[in-house]
Amino acid sequence: MRIWSLHPEYLDTKGLVALWRETLLAKCVLQGKTKGYRNHPQMDRFRKSSRPLDAINHYLNIVYNESLKRGYHFDAAKFNPVEQKTTLRVTRGQLAYEYTHLLAKLRLRDPGRYALLIENKIVEPHPLFIVVNGDIENWEVIHD
Repeated sequence: MRIWSLHPEYLDTKGLVALWRETLLAKCVLQGKTKGYRNHPQMDRFRKSSRPLDAINHYLNIVYNESLKRGYHFDAAKFNPVEQKTTLRVTRGQLAYEYTHLLAKLRLRDPGRYALLIENKIVEPHPLFIVVNGDIENWEVIHD
């Protein structure tokens, strides 16, 4: 499971669809509707929120909006609109690691998007996240 800290605009089609599916699974985990993935390290950052379901619904709303920009038809009934936006923190090190990880994936499966993003100097987080100083998060599984 990868719930990207990056803005979903960076993802290719395959990545955006996978993010939607995996975040819906994460929502089920937070609702106690599944036995799998309950101990997945990425779930911790949502559980630490004062309002975990609001956080995951806000996250899904942003992914949904990105899908609309691309002309996709994700199901808006799968998440609840959030009136009071919530935020989570992500470290600069985590954001940089994820961007490098994404570029490695795109280099193979979407060279055109890779070429557009490789020169990018500023990496925007998913709007749920506020960027703070720090290294890669301790829950991250490092891939060399």
